Amino acid sequence: LCPNKGTMHPLLSLCVVWLLSMALALEEDSPVDSFPRRTVPYHRDTIGLFHEEGVFNYSTMLLREDLGLLVIGAREAVYAVDLHDVSKKLASVKWEVTQKQRQDCGNKGKNPETECKNYIRILHEMEDNRMYVCGTNAFDPECDYMLTLEKKTEDGKGKCPFDPYQKYASLMVDDDLYSATSMNFLGSEPVLIRSPEVIIRTEFKTSWLNEPHFVSFAHMPESVNSITGDDDKVYLFFSETAVECDCYNKLVVSRVARVCKGDVGGERTLQKKWTSFLKARLECPVLESQLPYIIQDAYSWCDPEQPWTSCLFYTIFAPQSDTSDLSAVCVYKVSDISKVFSEGKYKTPVTVETSFVKWVMYSGEVPSPRPGACIDDAARKAGINQTLDLPDQTLQFVKNRPLMDQVIQPVGGKPSLVRKGAMFTRIIVNQVRAEDNKTYNVMFIGTGLLEDRVPLGPSSVVVLRQDTSPTLPSVKVVCVRMIGGGRRGRWRRLAASLPSVCPRAAVATIVAYHHQVWK
Repeated sequence: LCPNKGTMHPLLSLCVVWLLSMALALEEDSPVDSFPRRTVPYHRDTIGLFHEEGVFNYSTMLLREDLGLLVIGAREAVYAVDLHDVSKKLASVKWEVTQKQRQDCGNKGKNPETECKNYIRILHEMEDNRMYVCGTNAFDPECDYMLTLEKKTEDGKGKCPFDPYQKYASLMVDDDLYSATSMNFLGSEPVLIRSPEVIIRTEFKTSWLNEPHFVSFAHMPESVNSITGDDDKVYLFFSETAVECDCYNKLVVSRVARVCKGDVGGERTLQKKWTSFLKARLECPVLESQLPYIIQDAYSWCDPEQPWTSCLFYTIFAPQSDTSDLSAVCVYKVSDISKVFSEGKYKTPVTVETSFVKWVMYSGEVPSPRPGACIDDAARKAGINQTLDLPDQTLQFVKNRPLMDQVIQPVGGKPSLVRKGAMFTRIIVNQVRAEDNKTYNVMFIGTGLLEDRVPLGPSSVVVLRQDTSPTLPSVKVVCVRMIGGGRRGRWRRLAASLPSVCPRAAVATIVAYHHQVWK
């Protein structure tokens, strides 16, 4: 998924970068103000250029290697460009709002010229090779299926955000769409919903979701070779106002939530609601900060030759106040997160002094089956074959206590990278084989620059810094995709969308670079 976060600029550009394998050296530590091994200027070694007049937004991208395409969701259009020659636009489909839709949107207080357009926010590949596409549609979200738009639109509420500036997340798993967005025009009813076959959603309670800002989803195939007959999981990263905070002012914290793929809701309690929704706080401890750092992006990396328990979540954190200019990368083990949900203690609300509610660790008896757990062999042996069979006692428990007591710590108990003066916005990870014939997990981090960092034990090394803007070093990278080259091959291609450096020009640009990262 590639949500458009932060302030929407009137113009965005797309850069495609070819990266070679890297030879790396170990450093004693990774200082906050570390320097890159190599810096590549904007437009250096450009090998291709594409631009389209009138394009004002690239907010999501979908790789279709089977078709040789990079599909790009823009404002009121979907574009397809050649993966191997980005100067070639192979196809485009317009999806514009009607004059009446624009007028109705404007009558509700939105800007008819900017907000009352159809911003394409969701692009996913279906199992039949069609694509599922959703747009904001002048604050009345709609979805459609396409190789070309079939014009059989369906209601997009709960699937796609109303607001082109609103943070959201989405994921397609076996043609089921998982969406984290808002259900209403005002953006005041947050929801995690699965559709279309068996529609399941979160309970509308602040103990479940409290003014959240959604980041990303990840699917983990935990049923594969499971000795307990466990189910696959879907993880959601987000930040929200902490209900457990005993403080006068609102405190924002980072979270990871988890649901089971086979969840179909409860029979009486939690009808058509998640019975497996649990969440826990993520900690990325940055020195000098008195307030928790807030998650901005997350990327799951799994070695296909290893089980899911070896998977890692690479996450970007930023300060929640203007008193710090540090950004951080924290790495979490999926196995650590899974253990908190499967074995950890719960928090429970208690009333203090007649009205004040405080959240404390639950120390009472936990019902069986365990609240929030997926259906496994032990449950099936007890006659519980689906979540509809779960007892009300278990369902009522998880309905009232979705928050885990334990805080999830990163690998090593500290950030893998802390950087001063640059606001990290996006991260992806790829494994490369370097000149020493060793493999390394390389983090590609987006700000106004694309930085390649290699974690080496407790430290990391900056091996390349790629300028994405000739004049605005603080421009935000809003979307990144690794678009080819093989898992351990020499060539790496990286697609990143970012705000234009020329906001008055009605043209968006796709630029292709190639360079050697390390010599």
